[in-house]
Amino acid sequence: MDSEIDTDRRRFTEVAAGTPVVVGDWVVPMPETVPGDRVVAVARTGDLLVVGEAARRAATAAVDDAHAAFAAMTTTEPGRVDAFFDGFAALLDDDSVWDVIAAANAADVERARTAGRFTNRLPVSDKMRAAMVDGLRGWAGRESSVGRVVERREGPDYVLERRVAPLGVVAFVFEGRPNVFADGVGVLRNGNTAVMRIGGDALGTAEAIEQHALAPALAHAGLPAGAVRLVRSRDRAAGQALFTLPQVRLAVARGSGPTVALLGSIAEQHGIPASLHGTGGAWMYVDATATPAAVENAVSASLDRKVCNTLNTLVLDTAAIEVLGPVVAKTLESLDAVVHVAAGSSGVVAATGTSDIPIESLSREYEWEGRPELAFVTADGLPAAARLVNDHSPHFVASILTTNPGAFEQFYDAVDAPYVGAGFTRWVDGQWAWQRPELGLTNWERGRLLGRSGILSGDDIVTVRDVFLDRSGEARQAR
Repeated sequence: MDSEIDTDRRRFTEVAAGTPVVVGDWVVPMPETVPGDRVVAVARTGDLLVVGEAARRAATAAVDDAHAAFAAMTTTEPGRVDAFFDGFAALLDDDSVWDVIAAANAADVERARTAGRFTNRLPVSDKMRAAMVDGLRGWAGRESSVGRVVERREGPDYVLERRVAPLGVVAFVFEGRPNVFADGVGVLRNGNTAVMRIGGDALGTAEAIEQHALAPALAHAGLPAGAVRLVRSRDRAAGQALFTLPQVRLAVARGSGPTVALLGSIAEQHGIPASLHGTGGAWMYVDATATPAAVENAVSASLDRKVCNTLNTLVLDTAAIEVLGPVVAKTLESLDAVVHVAAGSSGVVAATGTSDIPIESLSREYEWEGRPELAFVTADGLPAAARLVNDHSPHFVASILTTNPGAFEQFYDAVDAPYVGAGFTRWVDGQWAWQRPELGLTNWERGRLLGRSGILSGDDIVTVRDVFLDRSGEARQAR
């Protein structure tokens, strides 16, 4: 019977285009392929993805180099890693180097605008440059945790230890934001290596950073060139291919929405643990005791630009409508915000977007550039507000504005989110909050992977190895 099954097996690429095939719970037509293509079936979504040979080769070459570099990093002195971070920072801080990077970035921005894409996160700036430099220098000043004994047990003539160890190749798929390229190198702090596929809109900038700052810093510090590798492809399929490669020990996808969910599904079904952002957009609940000044400040500070931790849904307690409703309305008007008002919540703020949106639509993440966009809904008390967060938010950022003693802890206990605050939502940023460049922000939309805070930094990427030491040479087996 087994031989008959083997005889009937065929690779996807050998199946004629248009042939119905089963993918998870779906029956979908086989896509067109050419020789060299690989078809990746994603059971969770029912997608059949075609990965071209060029994209696959670009991802494979980068991972192969990083895997070879990881072996060399295991015997590298920590001082060399410090020298790399300091050297990388110094080169980014060099005006002659930065001018080249800025010129490449200007070309990226123009290309993206011509294509009609959002560019609010793409341009480099003095502020971004300073944050990259500060983050890199911060890594240089941190001690590696590799080799640290986290648990120890002594027997009569033996010792057992659990030691922190490097994980291996960490693969990133980043959105088109140039600064994330510097964030990702933090994994070198504990002896890991990195492969990065950055959004196609920022590839020119990333290549300039690699050529004029990253590669020279690696060489000067005496680290292997493959310790940080850029996937040189604008094809999204290169990111998909990256998360299928068995040498990858952790897949990190930054961004939000269906693209990140798809990448996570690819990694997971290929046996690679994934840290996923999922859907972005923060929620804020305003209770009746909040002060007008706090409301104005928190709402304004949470809508200054569109990133994942931007305020996406504002919940106002019905008991606060009379006093704070006008404050919310005035603040949103001053920001020229596009406001979508949920069904049953009209009459408090002007619906400059859509009125009477279904409650289920509160789960939508608004993407905007220039003019803030968000949803507004009322709730009858804290428990009702928490239920809205748990039922319709991406389980990401939840904030409460209150002066009621005990309300924050009640809200914290009630909401299912990794980031809970009492103020503006944009504090959810690794470098701002913990003074460490972040690799990604994990929400709880698909579980609590890694069992810790969703702010993932370079020195979080470690594993644990168990060691048995027979001190006498004659330790007895007592099991």
